[in-house]
Amino acid sequence: MEKQAKKGVLIALDGLDGSGKETQTRLLEEALKAKGIPCRSISFPTYDDQMSAAVKLYLSGAFGSDPHAVNGYAASVFYGVDRYCSYMLDWKKDYEAGMVILANRYTTANAVHQLSKLPEEEYDGFLKWLFDLEYGKMGLPTPDLVLYLCVPPEVSTALIQSRSSQTGRATDIHENDKKHLTDSYKAALYSAEKLGWAKIDCASEGTLRTREDIHEEILRYVEALPEIRT
Repeated sequence: MEKQAKKGVLIALDGLDGSGKETQTRLLEEALKAKGIPCRSISFPTYDDQMSAAVKLYLSGAFGSDPHAVNGYAASVFYGVDRYCSYMLDWKKDYEAGMVILANRYTTANAVHQLSKLPEEEYDGFLKWLFDLEYGKMGLPTPDLVLYLCVPPEVSTALIQSRSSQTGRATDIHENDKKHLTDSYKAALYSAEKLGWAKIDCASEGTLRTREDIHEEILRYVEALPEIRT
């Protein structure tokens, strides 16, 4: 018999570009399904859907090649609308039915990339505004657990370049801007500490840990959730 979660559970995985979010989301989904726990994964932005039209314009540089060409508040609305549409049209029914939802990026990504555009003395005000917008006014679920895959910006940059060379995938305005990645790393560490995210250090002395090792640490955090514990 399948083990049902007592309620909808939302787990968000976030981190700088190249940190392995997609891989770790997939491994976690496979592990939970192997335990008989109904779950599914989602990913933001929804690149292949019209819901993310504004996000795609922004990341492609249509508004300017500098990420600061669009202020953090406006850009956050782009991403928030994408999440709202995705929730209402896709995964709300599964979440309300008690399924575990694994999000590759979530509102937490705005608390990294968009927060980074502000001076540190404005961080708290932005975070309050952001969570009121998405969790309050938009009514999106609040994550039960946020897993932050921590990779230093210099490692992230190398991984982005390697992935682009291997796949031919074009880089976006965030990935092209080393200062943005550095500022986002600072914002992410602040957010993780302030908001109680589970921080997974994915690199040691500039070298990535194995995906299996990172996965095992992630699984320990997930299995500690009362709704998941078996």
